[in-house]
Amino acid sequence: MLMKQKLLFPILLILASFACTSTLPSFPPTLEETVQPTNTTFLSLTDTLTPPAPTETISATATEASTEASFPSEAPSPLPTDTPLPTVESLKAKVTADRLSCRYGPGPEYLFLFGFRAGANIKLIGRVDAENWNWALVENQVPCWVKTDFLEVQGDFRSLPVVYPGTAKLPITPYYARSEVLSAERKELTSEVTISWVDVPVSLGDYEDDSMQTYIVELWRCQDGQLIFDPVGTRLTYLTFIDETGCSEPSHGQVWVQEKHGYAGPAEIPWPP
Repeated sequence: MLMKQKLLFPILLILASFACTSTLPSFPPTLEETVQPTNTTFLSLTDTLTPPAPTETISATATEASTEASFPSEAPSPLPTDTPLPTVESLKAKVTADRLSCRYGPGPEYLFLFGFRAGANIKLIGRVDAENWNWALVENQVPCWVKTDFLEVQGDFRSLPVVYPGTAKLPITPYYARSEVLSAERKELTSEVTISWVDVPVSLGDYEDDSMQTYIVELWRCQDGQLIFDPVGTRLTYLTFIDETGCSEPSHGQVWVQEKHGYAGPAEIPWPP
């Protein structure tokens, strides 16, 4: 009898456990229940990360524009791209080259007057009517021209007054007559211009040296929308060059005869259209 009771008790425990399990079946949670947060949390996260709607950006821009319109005096004024320098009467400068040529005209092809040594203190009093040309006129008993690349200038030499052409003159020779321009033609549908002039033979004894050019053609021609100064030395009686359109000032030029005593001319170039 005691043995039957011992066997009956485990059996009852197993049956009771089976009954509890069968009344509470388990199912795996759905994917939605596993990963989706509550509705409140999801909306809060979205509000935090979502960028402002386009209407908000437009509204902010309109507000800034309105502020500028309401206070125009506080808006910065645009700076001009080409602010002219104030003109000064003269500038001090020091020569930095070992020997710097000072010439009768504003360029390397004009007659040589004398040379400055390194460290010489000079006074600049003028420049050429062109922004591209870096030659300045030196105050001297006979004024002469130097290239500013070899100077320490106390200021900007482009603030000097324009003296050439104008008050600064080339020395005139009494021994030769000026030339005359024969033709000035532009090649059709191009920027190429060719000019020719009357030959004025210069005696070999009137050459400054073997490298002297007997004609100086001074050109103010248009390039990249800017009127540039371009003095060309040559021994020929014609010259071809480029003159573009698009400059606010008209192109022009002249031809000088050059010999060691000075210059004959100028012969004005009738500029082709």
